[in-house]
Amino acid sequence: MENFLRVLLNTFIPIFVAIDIFVVLPIFISITEDMSKAKRLTVVRESILTAVVVSLAFVAVGEAIFRILGITSNDFKIAGGLILLVFAILDVVKHSEERRRPTGKMGVVPIGVPLIVGPAVLTTLLVLVDHYGILPTLMALILNLIIVYLSFINADAITKLFGRGGVAAISKIMAILLASIAVMMIRLGVTNIIKH
Repeated sequence: MENFLRVLLNTFIPIFVAIDIFVVLPIFISITEDMSKAKRLTVVRESILTAVVVSLAFVAVGEAIFRILGITSNDFKIAGGLILLVFAILDVVKHSEERRRPTGKMGVVPIGVPLIVGPAVLTTLLVLVDHYGILPTLMALILNLIIVYLSFINADAITKLFGRGGVAAISKIMAILLASIAVMMIRLGVTNIIKH
């Protein structure tokens, strides 16, 4: 049980950092600020459902694509780590809200994808499934999406609590953590290749 909880925590943290609710939340507020409470709730439900469906589909198809193309888990760890590192660096050096601001109509896109589940989250999911297994990874994903749901429902209160500056500062810390996780993935991939 203790081992499972540790694995769950090890899968939860990278997904939490990759989603980066502190970046997504201000964008969500700006997109939905003119909506009624009922309409906003509908958008929240649609976005969470979209995030779940896209994540599950990507995990299922991603594994099959790996087998077809002959990509090893170590190859993906290195490639995924490099991609996450680029995302993290962009988050640190650029204004995150500006970089990720979506365009187009409101609905499933852009909040569900790519705001909640973007390339960083999908890459993280595949690496975690390979490293820790599908059950703890999916449990960690669902827990993270529950946090996103609760954050969206209480968006205004959270922003008032931290202030926009506080939310931005936390987002930068999340980016540094994401960079650290990316370096760890690259290190594990390179070490495993050298061993074999």
